[in-house]
Amino acid sequence: MSTSKGSVRIIGGEHRGRRLHFTDQNGDLRPTGDRMRETLFNWLQFEVQGKRVLDLFAGSGVLAAEALSRGAASAVLIEKKRERAADLQRHLIPIFAERIHIKCADAVKWITHATEQFDLVFVDPPYDLGLQQPACEQLQQYKLVAPGGLVYVESRRQGTAPTVPSAWRCIKEKDAGDIRAQLFSVPQ
Repeated sequence: MSTSKGSVRIIGGEHRGRRLHFTDQNGDLRPTGDRMRETLFNWLQFEVQGKRVLDLFAGSGVLAAEALSRGAASAVLIEKKRERAADLQRHLIPIFAERIHIKCADAVKWITHATEQFDLVFVDPPYDLGLQQPACEQLQQYKLVAPGGLVYVESRRQGTAPTVPSAWRCIKEKDAGDIRAQLFSVPQ
């Protein structure tokens, strides 16, 4: 097991340019890169202010941090690995205070117990685990996405895109390098 330290920077909003540091215990952390985040938040530019955000597979926490920096009201981050969740607590709570809530839990299982609805959900698990589809199905089944909400799904470009609930409509999509990024609208 190798341990490496890394950082990503917030690219927009009130904390633009701020670096978020993280420890990667197994070398498996893959934060969404600057270019793809820029594309995503260009898609979302009028959809973030005042929204409730859920980052299901938080990792470095950069997607939720970017949303909060751009005016989201609150964010819940779910991270399965205890060390990583502790890292998120250490680095993000001093920046975002009561607007951010970090839970150490298995994301797909956490959904089954959640009661809050979210306006914007990030589904960006480790690609090879194939968790995009079950996470999206659970989000729909347990009605965690508010009517008219948005779900961002990131997956590996190669192969079949993850299946999402049939009611969701893909409103934006981009392939870049090894990444497939899709933004879905959940009906009102």
